[in-house]
Amino acid sequence: MTTISSGNGALVVFSGGQDSATCLAWALDRFERVETLGFDYGQRHAVELTCRDTLRKGMAALDTDWATRLGPDHTLDLAALGHVSETALTRETEISMTESGLPSTFVPGRNLIFLSFAAALAYRRGLRHIVTGVCETDYSGYPDCRDDTIKALQVALNLGMDSRFVLHTPLMWIDKAQTWALAESLGGKPLVTLINHESHSCYLGTRGTLHPWGHGCGTCPACELRRHGWEQYQATLTGLSHA
Repeated sequence: MTTISSGNGALVVFSGGQDSATCLAWALDRFERVETLGFDYGQRHAVELTCRDTLRKGMAALDTDWATRLGPDHTLDLAALGHVSETALTRETEISMTESGLPSTFVPGRNLIFLSFAAALAYRRGLRHIVTGVCETDYSGYPDCRDDTIKALQVALNLGMDSRFVLHTPLMWIDKAQTWALAESLGGKPLVTLINHESHSCYLGTRGTLHPWGHGCGTCPACELRRHGWEQYQATLTGLSHA
């Protein structure tokens, strides 16, 4: 059992995807009060926002302690970010690699803006810890997901708000298969099933068919990453059962 951080609350940047759902469970296992924050920025996969409530309710139902610790949910309208972003996440354009070497799904400044607003809300809500699912190990190459970026932003936020926020990145150095394994360690098979069935990662916002790895189009980079991670995770389980 993880030691609860007494007297401290956390705000989880919670999109409704696999990574942020795992981070929510991670925070509920560690902090005595946990609130969530989602952003509507005109994303093509806005369906992810509709998954958030189901995931929150599902986690509360899995563990009575989690239910007690789970606090309010917040959603902020960041339509301006979508207006200034000519990307495949905010426009009906093809997902491809750009001349810069970054995928066309990269929304410039997205995580910098998300975490700045998260810190402003955390400041008002009296929450010291901010949890985000950014990852440098198994991701699309976004520079605002890198460890150096997050560390620098933590310094800037603390200086700019004269505070002592801690930005937590529990997924920073693990891949998608290890993220599934982390979910299992936190909430067992029921949590894995909840995240598999109810979270959303597909960049195109496709839902309906439930694949072994979850909902999605099956061809976009987010679906490919999720499917590959799920298959690796399942292979690990098969290996353990034969050991």
